[in-house]
Amino acid sequence: MKEMIDIHVVLATAEDMQQWEDDAEDVAERFNDMLHYLYNAADEDIEIGKLEQIIQHVWEYWSKDQHLIDIDAEDLYDWVDQLLATWDDGDSNSLDDDN
Repeated sequence: MKEMIDIHVVLATAEDMQQWEDDAEDVAERFNDMLHYLYNAADEDIEIGKLEQIIQHVWEYWSKDQHLIDIDAEDLYDWVDQLLATWDDGDSNSLDDDN
């Protein structure tokens, strides 16, 4: 089902990350790598609504996080793996408190 979502539509641009000024391009690239990893790591038969919610959560959580540029890509991938593994474990909004 995930093929119904075009991941390229939700990718960030440097303009989306302008709060990083000179690093906006690099931050957008890192953010987009994380979104691509999320899409690739999600089950093929994930419900469209669920994947949309997870993508929205990533946008809300990371698009303004001042530490995004400093966090190792592997740590971001670990965060995505944890997010996917725990999304259905109760209230998904509580993940903001844990990360």
